[in-house]
Amino acid sequence: MGWMESTYVRFTTATGYQLVRRNGRIPRLARRHPVRLKAPVFIFSSVRSGSTLLRVILNSHSKLYAPHELHLNALTVQMRDKYVRDSMTALGFGEAELTTMLWDQVLSAALQRSGKPTLVEKTPRHVFMWPRIARTWPDARFIFLLRHPASIVDSWQRARPKQSLAETMESVTRYARKVEEARRALSGHTLRYEDLVEDPVRETRQVCEYLGVEWEPQMLDYGDQDHGPIKAGLGDWTQRIKTGKIQPARPRPDGIDLSPALQEVARAWGYPAE
Repeated sequence: MGWMESTYVRFTTATGYQLVRRNGRIPRLARRHPVRLKAPVFIFSSVRSGSTLLRVILNSHSKLYAPHELHLNALTVQMRDKYVRDSMTALGFGEAELTTMLWDQVLSAALQRSGKPTLVEKTPRHVFMWPRIARTWPDARFIFLLRHPASIVDSWQRARPKQSLAETMESVTRYARKVEEARRALSGHTLRYEDLVEDPVRETRQVCEYLGVEWEPQMLDYGDQDHGPIKAGLGDWTQRIKTGKIQPARPRPDGIDLSPALQEVARAWGYPAE
């Protein structure tokens, strides 16, 4: 993302205005449609970085609702003929704005059903649309969950053994670059997976402090609560998460030579690149 888009994200989140183009005319400033969901929390991470573990820990808190992965990127509004396009255009709505209104309604309705006050969303793929998320919910909070790139590659290969190493490395690079891009542009709380599993009390206390909620010890016993189905497509589905206990991190794998791009990411995240 270039500096112009980054500046635009900051402008829209700070002012509540966005640039809109109607009927091919010159863009103009318009106030963003108000959202129902207040102060949501988004976890931005690569795949295989412990986001499911973090979400079930947070979902075990009495004030935090952290559902399974929601894949909002694939939930869209379509105008199927010219009549509805003309109708919505006359109201000043385009497909993109209607889609974000749908997202907001779905998330706010899910949160209301949970009976909790704060939503935490963790779909890794959402990091690819972080500017849109930041614009849609200007009061959103962000948690950046990091893991050593070599461990991500190793874990992703374990989960997707049919992928070649080159394909895995390319996939992890795309995610990692977007996480770092979001981390540079947005304020938030940075958390390392390795630190979370090594000292979960300390790290979850810091997360709770950032979110403005009291720390609760039952967060660490996530297996005592129902977190919905554990299966592929909704988050981590492996045996480690199904144990219901926080497992120690696997030793960093040997024999994985990171690409120059992932070495750069490792250094930016404070990890050794070798």
